Amino acid sequence: MAQAILQFGTSRFLLAHVALFVSQALQRGAAGQALGGICMVQTTHNPDSALRVAALAAGGAYPVHIRGMQHGEVVDQLLSASAVQAALRADTDWPELLQRVAFDAQVIVSNTADRGYQLDARDSAAGLAAAWAAEPGAATPPPHSFPAKLLVLLHHRWRLNPQALLTLFPCELIERNGDTLRDLLSTLAQDGALPEDFIAWLRGHCVWANSLVDRIVSEALLPVGAVAEPYALWAIENQPGLQLPCRHESIVRTDDLAHCARLKLFLLNGGHSFLAERWLHGPRLADATVVQAMRDPLQRAELEALWSDEMLPVFAALGQHDAALAYLVELRERLLNPFLVHRLAEIAHNHAQKKQRRFAPLCSLAEQMLPGLPQPRLRAALSSPH
Repeated sequence: MAQAILQFGTSRFLLAHVALFVSQALQRGAAGQALGGICMVQTTHNPDSALRVAALAAGGAYPVHIRGMQHGEVVDQLLSASAVQAALRADTDWPELLQRVAFDAQVIVSNTADRGYQLDARDSAAGLAAAWAAEPGAATPPPHSFPAKLLVLLHHRWRLNPQALLTLFPCELIERNGDTLRDLLSTLAQDGALPEDFIAWLRGHCVWANSLVDRIVSEALLPVGAVAEPYALWAIENQPGLQLPCRHESIVRTDDLAHCARLKLFLLNGGHSFLAERWLHGPRLADATVVQAMRDPLQRAELEALWSDEMLPVFAALGQHDAALAYLVELRERLLNPFLVHRLAEIAHNHAQKKQRRFAPLCSLAEQMLPGLPQPRLRAALSSPH
């Protein structure tokens, strides 16, 4: 089976989210359930990623252990995922990757973590110009940053296979991630003096999907696999020409992605970052977990006060108070999941950047809609140097 889906990123999250959805759709076997298999691409030099790529390149399925509480019932399922049918490393398999993007890919998925859209000073304009001026099949080294890699790959497709349909699904936790990545690549193309026809193709022919992913994937299994909660959501904003990688009950097309994003970004991600903030200012026990914090009366009371006093009034002003309350009911059950080892130390990675994405927009909304609303916890966190 052709690998119609190209996945940039080897994270345990993608393995237990998008790749698992595609695997389940393929296993159902009905026509139209999935476009095809996945070719996974490692874009970094992370040794754990290399281990996963090597294991998947050897063939076979990987385990996803779904553990947790859902509607008061215990869920404990060991699933076998087999959608990843090829695994490449961008630094060593670049020629093959160029061909796959040019001719096989119908959908491109990415999840490149918090700093994935950052450019690399080593990707000079002259170096990139040489990469996209090279004849198809020429041995040119890949750029260093993910955006520059993707731009060169898409330019290669434009030259060889411009009429084929292509939908891109950035899954990074960035507001309007599809628009953001499209604009970043367009600017990079303009700075590199690429043809206007290519830039128009990039913006008008390719479909850039804004989406929101939501699932807590707390642990990696070695050499490849993951432990995840039962809850899963991939909310995708409707737009013309959108081609989904598969059909799945956890994939929801919506005309109001902003509503889904606010619930997740502020209540779940903001709640996680608030617990991490308190952990950073405390004894910093290395093995402290979310469920332990939720079971601590003082930490739980502070989180509940954050939700009720500093977040819910903003949702009420937006006319979404009831939806936020309903989301919190399910969220408490998720955060109290006794089976997930979700460490606060891990949540605290890139904490300053996460706070700006998760707290600052909520404070800005409050200033616009509820001037004078006290948000002492959020503002203290934003002013903290950690």
